[in-house]
Parts: sequence; structure tokens; C-alpha cells
Amino acid sequence: MNAGGLVEVVLPGTVEPEGLEIRHGAVPTPGPGQVVILMEATGVSFAEQQMRRGRYYDQPAFPFVPGYDLVGTVLTTGEGVEPGLAGTRVAALVKVGGWASHVVVDAADVVEVPDGIGAAEAETLVVNGITAWQMLHRKARVRAGQTVVVHGANGGVGSVLVQLAHAAGVKVIGTASARHHDALREQGVAPVDYRAGDVAARIRELAPGGVDAVFDHVGGRGIVDSWRLLAPGGTLVSYGSASTRDDQGSKQWPVFKLLGRVWLWNALPNRRRAYFFNVWAGRALAKNGFRDRLRADLSQVFAAFQRGDVTAQIAAQLPLTRAADAMRLAESGTVAGKVVLTP
Repeated sequence: MNAGGLVEVVLPGTVEPEGLEIRHGAVPTPGPGQVVILMEATGVSFAEQQMRRGRYYDQPAFPFVPGYDLVGTVLTTGEGVEPGLAGTRVAALVKVGGWASHVVVDAADVVEVPDGIGAAEAETLVVNGITAWQMLHRKARVRAGQTVVVHGANGGVGSVLVQLAHAAGVKVIGTASARHHDALREQGVAPVDYRAGDVAARIRELAPGGVDAVFDHVGGRGIVDSWRLLAPGGTLVSYGSASTRDDQGSKQWPVFKLLGRVWLWNALPNRRRAYFFNVWAGRALAKNGFRDRLRADLSQVFAAFQRGDVTAQIAAQLPLTRAADAMRLAESGTVAGKVVLTP
């Protein structure tokens, strides 16, 4: 296994994709309880698109190495780590730092990738898979026979949500632009064009009694429509504010506004619930089972992939040194699936 030198992509500030910098250095050494992962695949997530605009609500100070998650092989293990972990293919959710040839991660944060799943395939399932699984099964707690709305049903998280919902026997109404409707119909989704005027009215025609859950990554004013679509006992899961990606001003305010609405709605006596989902919730509290849940849920997603319930949608694979092109492509809105970076 060639360790080579360290290659990493640095986000120096609020720059266009071409402003990303390539930095070379020495391969890091793992500290106690850590491993060094030789990266085989990392991805361009919506988070990096927000970070390069300075709009991700808890991003570190510039300059830093972006990269929300990665898949690779354990190269070296630190003190106190099972040495047999070396040579194992693992996935890790890191929030930042993934866009590098070698990444230091706490051994407790890595999840083994089962044999037979390629690195790029596994990569498409890490952040999107955990997010979709937890929203569907831990927040909305869907049951067979229910109906849900997935906004952006062709997107990274949306497409996994659709597949996991179907595997659970749940009907899906999905919003997407018209060009994705045929593909969605083939998957058994009832498509609604989010550009064609009153989306809520169209969804009500399909589900006159309301729906059991709405998964909304858009935020902004549309979140009110999402809440109103719920049947009694229904759940709204908001997991982002994509509508504010290009706004100026406070990056916290859209999130606070959403949280305020969610708090208010949950205080109302109407048997409906709203959640603002953040995959990192509970990370700071030690021993609350965050790592166990993450490992259990990602393992469920990998098992669903092995059963054929979920497919890995790879939009494109580019080398790490072409991170600028990869980001442009991911932001173009023209691709289906995940843009993956490889060494």
C-alpha cells in the first residue's frame, strides 16, 4: 500500500471553486486512540457549497480542509487501538478534513465497510445514508402503508430517502424539476414539479387527508407549507435551509428562525411534531450513544445496499486535485447522484 506524501485541498476563505488550494505535506501520525485513513473516496456535499460561501452555520475559521465524510483503508493505528484494524476499509463522518489523501480520525468514529461494497459506492451512502435513515426511522418513525413527502426527491439525501421509504413499505410523493419526473415515476414516486406554482395544492390533491411525514431541506418560507401538509400525528423533519445558500447576512439567522418555528409548532396542541434534524446533534455529550447510533444506522444503510434496497448513485469521479471542477459540477444542478473525489 503506497503511503506517498500528504495531499490536501484547502479552502482559504470565501472563494470561487477555482480559489481552492492544493497543499502538500508529511503523512500524519496517529495519536493515542486514533487511526490514519488512506482516503479512497470523499465527496462534495451541500455543506461544502455553503462553507465556501461562509454560510455553513458552525464551520471552522478559514483556512481549513473541507470534506464532510470519507471512505478509505486504515493505514496506521495509534496507541490503544486494535492493531488488526490496519488494512480494513472503513467509513467516517468528519464534517471537515475529508478532502485529503491521509486523514486522522478517532478509531471510535470509524465504521467498517462490508466486503463487496466499493469505496466510491460506500462514499455516496455515508452522510446521505445516515441522514436519510435517522430522519426516516428515528425522527418520523415511519410505518408500512404511510405516505410521505420528500422535497428534492432526486437529490443526494432525497434519493436515498425515497429508496429507504419504499423498502419500509411507505408511499412517496416527491418534488423535483420536471426533467427528473420520468426517473422518479420509474421508482414508484408520485412526482410534483416544485417550479410549477402551488406545490402544496398539488400535493393535497394526491393526499387529501394530509401526509404522515414531510422531509424538507429547503427551509425558508416553504417550511410553513410543509407543516400544513401534515395529517394529525404527522412529523415534519427540516434538515437544512438550501433556499438561503446564496443569501447575504447572518448564516445563523435562517437556522434560528427555523428553530423558533419548530419550537412554536411543537408547543401547539395539534398532535403534529416538527424536528430540525442535524446529524451532529448530541455529538458533544459524551456517552449518550451518538457513536453507537451512527455505527448502527450506517451499518443498516450498508446492509440495505447489499440487499438491493438502495443504490449508490455516483454522478462523477474526479481526482482530489480537481476539487474545483468537482465543486462546480456539484453546484451546477445538472447531475444526479454524488460527485466523488478519489486520490
